[in-house]
Amino acid sequence: MNHIEIINGPNLNLTGLREPEVYGAVTMEQYLDQLRLKYPGVRIGYFQSNVEGELIDRIQRVGYQVEGLIVNLGGYSHTSVALRDALLAVPAPKVEVHLSNIFAREEYRHHSLVTSACRGMICGLGLLGYELALQSLLG
Repeated sequence: MNHIEIINGPNLNLTGLREPEVYGAVTMEQYLDQLRLKYPGVRIGYFQSNVEGELIDRIQRVGYQVEGLIVNLGGYSHTSVALRDALLAVPAPKVEVHLSNIFAREEYRHHSLVTSACRGMICGLGLLGYELALQSLLG
């Protein structure tokens, strides 16, 4: 069974509650239930933290054990060299996801430090981005 881990960063615990016009009205837990039902042959792990060091620890812990990582590091995507380095340190293939279109937002969000550590990036498609990332990792 393939094991794919989704790792979400700061404020993504509020998905479904925070700015539903931007991020949607479905919680991450509700979406994960739907995704797991749709892909019963895939073990979909999930971790969320608002703390940069906890995200690094999780990437290091699972990045040698899983067949792929889907990362939405939120605001840290634009600021954290340490998270980029953690992604580069592990062999699992990675796909970066952003719920909103980062290129239609503030200019400082237009550049992600972690994109170059990933095989690709999906943004602006809401929660669907996670499924597309999953499909790309399953090949």
